[in-house]
Amino acid sequence: MARLRELVPPGNAIVGIDLADKKQMVVMCDHDSQVLARRTFRCKAWALGAALDWAAKQAAAHGFAGVTVSCEPTGHRWRVLGQLAADRDMSFVCVQPMQTSWARRSEDLTSDKTDDKDAVLIARLTAQLRCYAPEPVDETWGRLRHLGARRERLIVEMVAQVQQIRDLLECVWPAALETARQPFRSKTWAAAMWVIVDRDGGDLERTRRLGLDRFERAVRREITRRGGQKPCLRIVGKLFAALADPTGVLAHRRGALERVQLLLEDWADTHRKIADTEDRMTAVLDELGLTTLATSIHGLSPVGAAAILAETGDPHRFATARALVKHAGLAPRQRQSGTYTGQTRLTGKGRPRLRAVAWRAVWGTLQTNTVYANRYRHLTTRETNKLKPTQAQAVIAATLLRHLHAVITTGQAWDPAIAQHGTAPKQTATLAA
Repeated sequence: MARLRELVPPGNAIVGIDLADKKQMVVMCDHDSQVLARRTFRCKAWALGAALDWAAKQAAAHGFAGVTVSCEPTGHRWRVLGQLAADRDMSFVCVQPMQTSWARRSEDLTSDKTDDKDAVLIARLTAQLRCYAPEPVDETWGRLRHLGARRERLIVEMVAQVQQIRDLLECVWPAALETARQPFRSKTWAAAMWVIVDRDGGDLERTRRLGLDRFERAVRREITRRGGQKPCLRIVGKLFAALADPTGVLAHRRGALERVQLLLEDWADTHRKIADTEDRMTAVLDELGLTTLATSIHGLSPVGAAAILAETGDPHRFATARALVKHAGLAPRQRQSGTYTGQTRLTGKGRPRLRAVAWRAVWGTLQTNTVYANRYRHLTTRETNKLKPTQAQAVIAATLLRHLHAVITTGQAWDPAIAQHGTAPKQTATLAA
């Protein structure tokens, strides 16, 4: 609150701006939400410098010492406005669109909406300090955030490609999916499928006439081309035997396998793009000097740490570790009133992509981190309030975010004893003294 009061001092006029593509509504108010001036600017966001200059003159004419600019963080325009405000030494804050929506309904219990009213509501919420200071602009952290967004998009594309390949094969050649326990994690299966759909265009009988030995040699060459050493002959043999399986919609087999070929190309290309993006992210993490600290948490890889920090930004901007957990939507939501106690759930608010990357990181940490593994085992096996596996994983994800915030803000490596007990054991503290 003290930080927000510095950004929204009583001596500043509040300029609420409702951003759009080519029409910007600008309203200047005092701290009692009285509109002192308003004007519509029909321009792009980058041309709003004239609007800020106009607001500064209006504020000076009404006896204010300065201007605080406020808007909703929608699209990319708010970043442009923040840059223009910084160039003019103006304070800049943001109001959550959800806050504006609630305030709009509380006006007259309707959903009445205009650009002018929204601008006034933004200014009013700012005067009430129902706003927040946006993340400071930093070139290195900004680059990490953009790389993280690209990686997330590529992962979504890769999952979609896998689902399409699975759906097509289940329709026209389901036996191919039964040749490996996890076919889409097997390099041998991917290489053998590529040989089948690329060499003969989906003509399974022609591939079958090739013979098992020549088919194995073709798969070996493809594995070598992909950087592998040798294929799993068991999978190769099962896939070759599946060539004679007539199960599936045969009329669509040729066309569907042609689509599978194209999807396999896209899948391999997406893998290469993800690997390149992850290399760039780990390089940025090294540039920030956080690789050693972040990976001191057992089981957390440099890629996993970089993915989390790409969504959080600099952890120093969060006053407490709990604030970071709430930012991810992993904080518990209590429901208590009098003698009634409802079921505690996660808030689910905040950044969904941050929850996703923290969730993915949990799977790796549970394999090698004994502290997290023991806590997970306790949460899922205790007699009272036993948690489901997914609930326990969410708890571990929140714990991981708290520990990552602690090691980065304090500059101290992760200590299993402190992570398990909350403080260092008394014997260790005595020896240190």
